[in-house]
Amino acid sequence: MRILITGATGLIGSAIVQKCRENNIDVNYLSTQKQKLTQENDLKGFYWNPRKGEIDMACFDGVSAVINLAGSSISQRWTRSNKKKILNSRIDSLRTLRSALEKINTEEITSFVSASAIGIYPHSFDHYYTEDEKDVDDSFLGEVVAKWEREIQEFSQFSFSVATLRVGLVLSMEGGALPSLVRPVKAYVGAAFGSGEQWQSWIHIDDLARQFLFIVEHSLDGIFNGVAPNPVTNNRLVKEIAEILNRPLFLPNIPRGLMQLILGEMSLLLFVSQRVSSKKIEEEGFEFYFKNICSALQNVIQTEEEESDMYHKEFV
Repeated sequence: MRILITGATGLIGSAIVQKCRENNIDVNYLSTQKQKLTQENDLKGFYWNPRKGEIDMACFDGVSAVINLAGSSISQRWTRSNKKKILNSRIDSLRTLRSALEKINTEEITSFVSASAIGIYPHSFDHYYTEDEKDVDDSFLGEVVAKWEREIQEFSQFSFSVATLRVGLVLSMEGGALPSLVRPVKAYVGAAFGSGEQWQSWIHIDDLARQFLFIVEHSLDGIFNGVAPNPVTNNRLVKEIAEILNRPLFLPNIPRGLMQLILGEMSLLLFVSQRVSSKKIEEEGFEFYFKNICSALQNVIQTEEEESDMYHKEFV
């Protein structure tokens, strides 16, 4: 089996590539940076420029599934130019892929899976969201995800299955939001945000990588939530981090107004509440390795601490 992956060098993409290698699945990947291209037997890189609609058609050679993770990070100031980049990077990537697929024989391709985000769900402290939810959050993020998913649905014209995975808060110390939550706690200045009652629907990076491959393996169709079964409040999340690091939490919760001054509109990401269900993908037979926040955090944080200690002993 050979899978084509866009965004393969990012946080999620790197984890999926690692899983592919562990399972003897060959990978073709697309990159906008020519210096990141390799030509190993099981890992082959190809250049593309979605902004210009350019793609090396050889990337589809031998491919039986496509995983799309391409898109500029939302964790940057939401200036007018950055908003345009965040949206266009997602739309352009999908349109470039679709245009290329229209030019080739796709009989060998059985599955197309694209990342999306739970940011499409409206902010709510009490609603429990499933994939059937029709309302969209009235924020920039809600707008981006809605347009992103409309573009994904355009792939339904092909004979292969098309799936959308709405990703939640990814737990990894290699990137994403978690390191930014861990650092202040480690430095004795950690605190929850706002009321701390906002729901955080999270997933361990390992489970998320496995979900993408599970969807490919079973040629699943439709929308799925990429979250673990047990969402937690921001208060609980920060408390669990502090317990694992053996640090006290003595500062008051950080007010929203302060974070708006520092981060601008992007501060929404810290205060939005989305309690999201994982039931649909579980009903398809997917089993989580990490169902509870304490074991998930312990795994990613302690692994990071152990690796840091090993490095310190070896080089200091």
